[in-house]
Amino acid sequence: MSLIKNKKFTSVEDVADINALVQKALQYKANPFADVALGVNKRIGLLFLNPSLRTRLSTQIAAKNLGMEAIVFNVDKEGWKLEFEEGAIMSGNTSEHVKDAAPILGSYFDILCIRTFPSLVNREDDYSELYISEFIKYCGRPVISLESSTLHPLQSLTDVITITEQLQNTPLGVGGKPKIVLTWAPHVKALPQCVSNSFSQWINAWDGKGEFVIAHPEHYELAEQFTKGATITHNQDEALKDADFVYVKNWSTYNDYGKIYENDPSWMLTLDKLKQTNNAKVMHCLPVRRNVELSDEVLDSAHSIVTQEAGNRVWAAQAVISEFL
Repeated sequence: MSLIKNKKFTSVEDVADINALVQKALQYKANPFADVALGVNKRIGLLFLNPSLRTRLSTQIAAKNLGMEAIVFNVDKEGWKLEFEEGAIMSGNTSEHVKDAAPILGSYFDILCIRTFPSLVNREDDYSELYISEFIKYCGRPVISLESSTLHPLQSLTDVITITEQLQNTPLGVGGKPKIVLTWAPHVKALPQCVSNSFSQWINAWDGKGEFVIAHPEHYELAEQFTKGATITHNQDEALKDADFVYVKNWSTYNDYGKIYENDPSWMLTLDKLKQTNNAKVMHCLPVRRNVELSDEVLDSAHSIVTQEAGNRVWAAQAVISEFL
């Protein structure tokens, strides 16, 4: 049985069995070249409409481990400016419609991976997921999201893999199920809700969790479609009590879209705050602004598993790609 549904990987809703996909990823971590012949003579296209470091490199490595050729194309810098609106009169600054570009790309590649980014100007436009949806509609190939306007599924799969791996080494939480906390952190600029939405969606859907708590200042609510099922509080100390895992991430406002209402430095996680936890492991998707989002003392301590987490990006990508092969 395929672990991925619908010939696409854009959210947790495309996954048939989270735990089975996690175990497949961990098997690849133990034996990276187990399926090195699976992708021979096949190509994967990585299309970037915004910059990337871990997502790009980890997906390239994962494809190589499966015997595939990976080709990266920075659409925003190297390609024609694409039009996505149906019925558009293209008399402006767009040169090519996705209806024309996507089928050609589909003919070049066996799998397409797309990375887009929200404008943080118009919530309705961003949450429509027009860009990745149009590629899925017209390319005729399986599509993997390398981050979209609202979600980052490969990162979230990685996060579940990392928590699972930690639990295998050191069982935590009541009945072996951990208390997981997602906490807002300060930042110098407005960031999207993608990672936080996605983490919430995956943890809520995962039966391996215990209690799941989201802590943020007032007015920083995330979309309920992703957070429903979590306990939400404005008291960070209350959230951190007895936590086994603390995921740190900034996001801008959702209701008054894309704004920074406050940048209270007291929300930055410190070692002193971690004393309330169950010796919690600290996670972050990276890149991280040191001593703004997370203190040096936390990032450089035994609490931090951000390097392990980032390393697991390869195995998340490899598990997903292998399903399409």
